[in-house]
Amino acid sequence: MENGAVYSPTTEEDPGPVRGPRSALAAYFFPGRLVWYRRVLKGSQLVLSLLAFICEEVVSQCTLCGGLYFFEFVSCSAFLLSLLISIVYFTPVYEKIDATKIKSSDFYITLGTGCVFFLASIIFASTHDKTDAEYAAIVFGFIASVMFLFDFLVMLCEKRQESSLGKPENTTTASPLTEPLNA
Repeated sequence: MENGAVYSPTTEEDPGPVRGPRSALAAYFFPGRLVWYRRVLKGSQLVLSLLAFICEEVVSQCTLCGGLYFFEFVSCSAFLLSLLISIVYFTPVYEKIDATKIKSSDFYITLGTGCVFFLASIIFASTHDKTDAEYAAIVFGFIASVMFLFDFLVMLCEKRQESSLGKPENTTTASPLTEPLNA
């Protein structure tokens, strides 16, 4: 027999870069880091804060503009912050930053945004001129702030559940003291 028939090459040619089933932009989007209900909450925060901002921008005139301007700032900031957090969770940026820092930032940003958005919605509701666009902006503002605060409560429950799972069980039985401490 000839050596070529018995022995085959041990290395193969480099097939080149393999893209796999996902290609182009879809390869950089990974929604699996959050459970489905957190993805729904993040998406609703994003959409509702954008709708509140758009409805507020449609308002053409106002008599007491302070509430409108504050609502404009808060709704735009809420949209941009929720977009930023979503980008971090759903892209490869997540691997470049410590996961505990991302979760902690999301926890406090969601709480702060929800509270300030709720306050801005109350102020705007008390100073608006009763137009349809203002009513729509106020409704979207209140619903968005509820979504932010509900997401905060979900994160708080998850954090408490993680901390209770991390604590070791106390396996020693407590025996009552039979001798005085000063003896």
